[in-house]
Formats: sequence, structure tokens, C-alpha cells
Amino acid sequence: MSPCAVDSASAMETSSTRTPADSKATLAGDVPVLLFRSRLPGCGHLIPRDHSDLGTVLTPKFRDGWTVDKVTATIPTGKPMEGSPSPVPYFHLLERLKTTKREGWRRFGITGCVPAHILCLGNPGGLTAGSPCRGESVADHMYRMSLMSMLAPPSLAPRLDLPRCIQMCLIHDMAESLVGDITPVDGVPRPEKHAREKATMDYISKTLLGNVYGGASDVGARVAGLWQEYEDSQTLESRFVHDIDKMELLLQMVEYEKRAGGQVDLGEFAYIATKIGLPEMQGWAAELLRERDDFWADRKHVHGEAGVAGGVSAELAEKQEEYYRNDEK
Repeated sequence: MSPCAVDSASAMETSSTRTPADSKATLAGDVPVLLFRSRLPGCGHLIPRDHSDLGTVLTPKFRDGWTVDKVTATIPTGKPMEGSPSPVPYFHLLERLKTTKREGWRRFGITGCVPAHILCLGNPGGLTAGSPCRGESVADHMYRMSLMSMLAPPSLAPRLDLPRCIQMCLIHDMAESLVGDITPVDGVPRPEKHAREKATMDYISKTLLGNVYGGASDVGARVAGLWQEYEDSQTLESRFVHDIDKMELLLQMVEYEKRAGGQVDLGEFAYIATKIGLPEMQGWAAELLRERDDFWADRKHVHGEAGVAGGVSAELAEKQEEYYRNDEK
């Protein structure tokens, strides 16, 4: 028997032991909330009372207007040192890309979270204290994108600056470290989303990186330039990375559906296949959608690539179209 094995009923009914070291502050709207972490009797793991873990940090939402300063003031590990000659404060901020989860999947309950008391029931499935809430993060998404970009189709690769594409993959969602992952259904207009991301990238490139090594480094300007190139979507490299971004989402969609054995239908996300622009990349998407159809076979499922006709609600289809319209400019 595991040294952490306890009866599930008693585990759920026990009172927690609270200490300052076992608590942290977060925000719900603008209201501070203290989340205590509890230690179950006989269990060596500190378990968050809300079944979350240290690997997830929720980006707060503000009712009276979003600003960089408001978000950085809520960072549990402390606001990064500004104007530092060292890159270490920037390195700390990057951790938020690892702890910020992709919201589209969270909306379907795909978080990877394991109920706290299960961790103390004989360690089923090899779970560890680090197992809860291991849903896809922003960093996960960008890392696979960077590897995918190295496999650009032969007809496309000679025309691309691939090292630049890899860097762009790793930077394009950097603003989500403070903005969070805003999706088409979140009700944030595209111009507002862009304004928040631009403010965040100015903060990163100038406030955190502007004085690194006494201002001798140009890394801040390069990071900002790559992000802006992606946003403008005018160069072949940026259009390629936009397509890689969409393709990575499609891959994750199919992988989650397969892992769930067809118990979850994520077909609404297949809409993004219609927004892949380069012919070479359209071939990848078509292959993946065929793979998805083979998996579902004759079982009813949503075809997001067909819009309303494919089972997507008219309301969602309109939100998706509005959200991605900027990519076509």
C-alpha cells in the first residue's frame, strides 16, 4: 500500500492544516481570494483545496479595464524587476507561458486535473503530486509549433527563412503571459485583444529587456519585431507561422478526441482549417481532417470546417468568422 493511501471519504471530509506557507493569493474578478493548500492525514503531498496545483496560474480579469500594471501586481511570485540589467526577471515572466493554459480546451473540461484525494489512493496510474491540471499550456503549443516549422514542405522551405520562422513560433503568443489566452467566444473584440498584447510586448521588450546588459543587447527590439511581423501577417514567414499555429491546434483537437475514445467532440475547432492560407499547408490540414473522419467513421460528429452546415451553431460560427477575419487582411 502506498504511504499516502487513505480512505477517499475520510480524505474528502478531513479538515485542512493551514499555514502561511500553504496559502497563496489570487484574484476572482477584482476580489482577492486566498487559496489554502491542505495536507491530508497520512499523505505527504500538499493538496490545493480547489484541486488546482502550482502548475496552473489563472490570468485575472478586470471589470474596470485591463492594464499591464494590474496584471503584474497579481503575479504570485512577485512583480518582475523593471529596468534590470539582468535577463533573469524576463526569464521569470516566461514561466507564465508554462502555467497559462489554452482556454479552448478548458472550455470543454480538458484540463488534465486529477481530484486531490485520488493522489492519495495508492498512486493510481503512476500519478504524482505534479500530475494535476496538466492541460495544454501556451508554451506547449508554441514548442510543438517550432518543431513543426522545421518540417516545412519541400516546395515551400527554400523560400523561407526557417530560423526566423522558428523564433517567430516561440514568440508569437508571448503576450499571453500577461493577457491570457483569449478565444473567439470570450467576448473580447479583436482590436482590444491586440491593444492588450501590444501593451504587453512593449512592457516585455522595453521595460524588462530594454536595459539588459546595460542596454547593449538588441534582444528586446528583435522580440518586438518578430511579434509585430507575425501580427502584420505580410511576409511569407509570418503567413507560414500563422498556418503552423492553426495546424497545431487541429493536431491537438484530433489527439484529444482520440484519447477520449470519441467521448468528446471538438469538431467546432475544425473551422480553423478553412483559414489556412498556403496551398502546401492546406495539404497538411486536409490529411488531418481525413484522419479525423476515419476515426469517427459513421458516428455522428461536428464538422467545423463546414460551419453551420457541419453542426456549428450560428452564433459560434459568427464569432469565429469575426475573430479570424484579421488573418485574411
